[in-house]
Amino acid sequence: MVEDSFTPVADDADTDALDIAPDGDPAPYSILNPDGPAPVVLMCDHASRVLPQAYGTLGVDEAALWRHIAWDIGAADVTARLATMLDAPAVLSGFSRLLIDCNRSVESPTSVPEESDGVLVPGNRNIDDAERAFRIASYFRPYHDAAEDVIAAKRAQGIVPAILSMHSFTPVMNGHERPWHVGLLWHLDDRLFLPLHNYFRGMHGIVVGDNKPYHAHSPHGYSMASHSEQTGLPHILFEIRQDLIDTHHGAESWANILADAINHALAESGPFDIKVYSE
Repeated sequence: MVEDSFTPVADDADTDALDIAPDGDPAPYSILNPDGPAPVVLMCDHASRVLPQAYGTLGVDEAALWRHIAWDIGAADVTARLATMLDAPAVLSGFSRLLIDCNRSVESPTSVPEESDGVLVPGNRNIDDAERAFRIASYFRPYHDAAEDVIAAKRAQGIVPAILSMHSFTPVMNGHERPWHVGLLWHLDDRLFLPLHNYFRGMHGIVVGDNKPYHAHSPHGYSMASHSEQTGLPHILFEIRQDLIDTHHGAESWANILADAINHALAESGPFDIKVYSE
């Protein structure tokens, strides 16, 4: 079970500012800075904690919707700031991962979780094929189609974009503190990993994880596999520790750190070609 060691607190704005539900149900995605010219596309699979009104809270306690089981705390805030700093487009999911997880294959048993980190999700128990298909068609597929459209627009301009997937992780899991400030998840394509890893290792006071706290060899990473590995685009998945970005001040600070690191990696390794790696 994940132990959340903090409660997210906004310092200068509504914590739901990036949730896409001002007048009702969430849109399945939002696109920020769609015409940004940078050779980068940002994706945030777990940007929002909101649920469509018909689902209520899926039977979980309202407080649980503020926890990591519902969204990646701080990730949307960092992604939005990076979109501006890098002048790059960003695609963000508009609904909670409890409804359907955008970073899981729809065949995975964790796609629509009946339990998450020890919390039962009654509204996801024993759903039928029609309900599962509805969630895929209404939420999962539109988000990924939007990402494909943004990537295709870059390719139409003759650009091979770097795909940056933005996530966050809890500071403590199963009673163990997780020391990394940022983790870099990668599998076969090291074109972004190597310059980013070297950059962070050269920063005083920053602990960087190589496939930590999760490993990209896991089959759970749907977005990296479908939008990058299979298509030969350079990519990296960032995991940022949540206690560093659970305020707007922290998100701004880490967006600046990441922007510098990304610009360094692009200057060192880009421009890129299509390159499909094999095991």
